[in-house]
Amino acid sequence: MRHLLLSVFIVLLGLTGIGSVNAQAYPNRAIKLIVPFPPGGLIDNVARLISPELSKELGQAIVIENKPGAGGNLGATDVARAAPDGYTLLMASAPLSINPALYKSLPYNPANLEPVAIFGQLPNVLLVSPESGITSVNDLVKRAKSAPGKINYASNGNGTSLHLSAELLKNQAGIFVVHIPYRGSAFANTAVMAKEVDFMFDNLPPAMGHIKGGKLNALAVTSAQRNPALPNVPTMIESGFPGYEVNAWFGIAAPKGTPDVVIQKLQNSIEKIISRKEMVESLSRLGATAMFMNTESATKFMKADTDRWRKVVDYAKIQLD
Repeated sequence: MRHLLLSVFIVLLGLTGIGSVNAQAYPNRAIKLIVPFPPGGLIDNVARLISPELSKELGQAIVIENKPGAGGNLGATDVARAAPDGYTLLMASAPLSINPALYKSLPYNPANLEPVAIFGQLPNVLLVSPESGITSVNDLVKRAKSAPGKINYASNGNGTSLHLSAELLKNQAGIFVVHIPYRGSAFANTAVMAKEVDFMFDNLPPAMGHIKGGKLNALAVTSAQRNPALPNVPTMIESGFPGYEVNAWFGIAAPKGTPDVVIQKLQNSIEKIISRKEMVESLSRLGATAMFMNTESATKFMKADTDRWRKVVDYAKIQLD
């Protein structure tokens, strides 16, 4: 009987203690950070910006693995199916909240991923050719209304933030313009410069060089306030579209069920890093604004983001397989 009681005690001790000890010792080996997009893009650049600092804070290597495909769904699937131990993380971004509204079905259950923190955001920017004669959002809307179906716009693909930003403008302005998707924003930029298409929305960082070089004109940014990188460019709200606010965001997510102590340690480290002047300045050079949302705030934000995009997706009748 004594041996039986001792065995039960050891099992109970293991159930209640070992997981806690392991979580408190976290991390004791390298952490994999999956970036669900190709190398060289904005999200990859942010991941490579923050990972050395996160590595210093946690005392372990952060190994970046790029797993692009299906609008970010392949990488998200890997993390959603990973062990919830804090050793496989996702470099999360706007598609994580857009895709549940966009795809008929996803290869993973969104409930199996939870945000650790959101730590930055940046606007899109509405672009036209300097030779277009269009100098404001109002000019663009007037031209579109005068020639329904004759004005077209580029994007970096169906269902992307850039595509949906234009659909949101169509909805609010009551215009009919034609979508022409390209294989990435660089090709779409070139098409606008060559006047093959009339306008496009782009993330601010890749467009900055063309704007500064005079190859593209910025009509408006999609954030609630003007962006410091383009202080003379109005917002969409200032341009006559109340409530028009679109921000690409980025952060880190983990498999659902990751121990609270691990989530808290990651959050504390990220919040510490993101408060540093050097990191704020580095993100600013990418056209991004540093900010911080913990798991609770980020979860609410992502739900609201999904609900908002679902309305745009339904209006535009977009659905991907």
